[in-house]
Amino acid sequence: MRNNEDRFGAPKVADSPISLAETTSDSSTLNFVVPTDFVELPSGGKFYPEEHPLHNQEHIEVRQMTAKDEDILTSRALLQKGIAIERLLQNLIINKNIDVNEILVGDKNAIMVAARVSAYGNTYETKVQCFYCNSVNDHAFDLNEAKPKTAEVAAASSTKNGTFVIELPTSKAKAEVRFLNGKDEANLLASAEKKKQYNLLENPVTDQMKAFVVSVNGTSNPGETSSFIDNMPAKDSHYLRTTYMSLVPNIDLTQKVKCKNCFTETEMEVPFTTDFFWPKR
Repeated sequence: MRNNEDRFGAPKVADSPISLAETTSDSSTLNFVVPTDFVELPSGGKFYPEEHPLHNQEHIEVRQMTAKDEDILTSRALLQKGIAIERLLQNLIINKNIDVNEILVGDKNAIMVAARVSAYGNTYETKVQCFYCNSVNDHAFDLNEAKPKTAEVAAASSTKNGTFVIELPTSKAKAEVRFLNGKDEANLLASAEKKKQYNLLENPVTDQMKAFVVSVNGTSNPGETSSFIDNMPAKDSHYLRTTYMSLVPNIDLTQKVKCKNCFTETEMEVPFTTDFFWPKR
């Protein structure tokens, strides 16, 4: 595992590639230049179109959080709309030509973790539920243990459009998939929330596949691809989702958690709960 300080440029600010990190003052005013860090992108910029600012860029420059940024995280209006985190990350990105909603989910996760570590440190305390006994425990995750996860491109064939084609084992159909970005993620969450609000049947598995499947056997008609996904064999569905996840560049935040009640040790992903940016101390 690579040291997360090298990966995210935190928390040892002096050792990270910082472009602006000096504090200056004169007799009349106090001037503080907010430090900026260079966050390594799990995608390496490989899966963005040529016109995108992050095309072939291995890093993105973000400034460290300030007290003013904390106002965003406590804004009732932004929290109710569910856009507080997106607004925060957009403010932190130095290049304003980059839209946080157009950033791949894995890259966005890397930026979010880097911002959290530089602002509040690498210890993230939250509550987790034991898979075996269902008891709820307090647990402290170490965000410095984040592991880089690059795309396992050997699992599928790539296209010139930055997509991948996965051949399904049972139907032998060829599904073309793309990586989801922040906008796709927000749409999936909004759809799930709306279904919950109106007591409609939630379809998290098929909804996600419909979001990342571009075409099936060369057919990109949404109605046809949607019907195929709804009716594909379960073996194909599992293979498609598993292969897709192996392709997605991201950060691996899986850590071992030991239950204080039944003492069972399991591996669990660091949960991005509401207290991720609201440390207890």
